[in-house]
Amino acid sequence: MSNPFKNKNLVRGTWCAGVLATLACGPKKSDQPPTPQATAPLPTAGLAGQRVPLMPLGLVGAEDTLHWDALIADRRGTLDKSDSIITTFLAARAPEVNWVSPGEVRRIAHRAIGIAADPDQMGTPFLRAEKLVDVPDPLRYQLRTLAGLAGGRYVLVPAGLVFRRAAGRPDGRTAAAELAIVLIDTRTGKIGWRTTARGEGQDPWTALTRAVKNLTPGLP
Repeated sequence: MSNPFKNKNLVRGTWCAGVLATLACGPKKSDQPPTPQATAPLPTAGLAGQRVPLMPLGLVGAEDTLHWDALIADRRGTLDKSDSIITTFLAARAPEVNWVSPGEVRRIAHRAIGIAADPDQMGTPFLRAEKLVDVPDPLRYQLRTLAGLAGGRYVLVPAGLVFRRAAGRPDGRTAAAELAIVLIDTRTGKIGWRTTARGEGQDPWTALTRAVKNLTPGLP
């Protein structure tokens, strides 16, 4: 007579082996990188006529394979130039919004020392987190205070700029700029809109320019 417990264990062992084999030999992951989401247009219609502070960029990085260390080695200079490009093209391509430039945001904060935090020290790169909806304190309070001093409700925050080697480019020199950017309602402390603006170029500033232009499609 066969041992029922032995057979039972044998069946169980066979089932487990089958499951493991299925998991091991299941659908293979594609070698192709995921297709990035398209840049969402900046919702300027809802901001028309309002003063909207544009926060200074706080984070810039580049993949080592681009060999752009010398180009972006000066962190302060790189951040300032990036701010200038973002501000210039938003002002030109979305003039219906009364943008408060990063330089003016700094001046407003410096005139209110002890009340407003330093815009360059607010930890805004944290806002790159894709699933973040509610801005945590103290950043929420800092942005609300600064927006109030600037005379606005909404704040546009470039949360981070990353340069990566562009996929599918045979020249190997073209880079893709990825600018993570969010719009915050400082009264509710919620992120109402976010996107990653993308653009390509053979130098950082061309790539960033094209990324910013993608925020306002339909214009040359």
